[in-house]
Amino acid sequence: MKKPDSMNQAIALLLLAASPAALAHPGDVAGGALHGFAHPFLGMDHLLAMLIVGMWAARLSGSARWLLPGVFVSFMAVGAALGGVALPFVEPMIALSVLVFGLATVMAKHLPVWIGGAVVALFALYHGHAHFAEMPDTSTAGFVAGMLLATGLLHLAGICIVLLAARMRARQPVA
Repeated sequence: MKKPDSMNQAIALLLLAASPAALAHPGDVAGGALHGFAHPFLGMDHLLAMLIVGMWAARLSGSARWLLPGVFVSFMAVGAALGGVALPFVEPMIALSVLVFGLATVMAKHLPVWIGGAVVALFALYHGHAHFAEMPDTSTAGFVAGMLLATGLLHLAGICIVLLAARMRARQPVA
């Protein structure tokens, strides 16, 4: 049997990532804290945005490292509270957030922290609003609590990925 080449694998991954099931949150019928906790892991757009905010934060030093995740979680809660208010361009803004967060991560050392905080706050409102709009009617408080906990843990995972990668690079012998 012939092994698939890397181009076929890349195309398959791209198609998988672009499928509606990867971008949306299908099957949301339950509720409560456990469901809210699982929710950020079910959409590729949300998952990537939250990990990248953590990676961006890891490139900052001192207390600034914790500012971006704190702002994101706080403004995501505000966005969820605004769930009944119509926000324009929710899905495009969420998609744009992944791109902007990725670019900001690359430029982290050159951006003032207050600009990073403002950018994170804006997009977090949209993420919170989208999560609230997709939330079942069962346990609002539990769902939001679980969602915010998962978001914080995803930010922490992003921070750990960058810090561990930096530690591994530092241990590599120079060739």
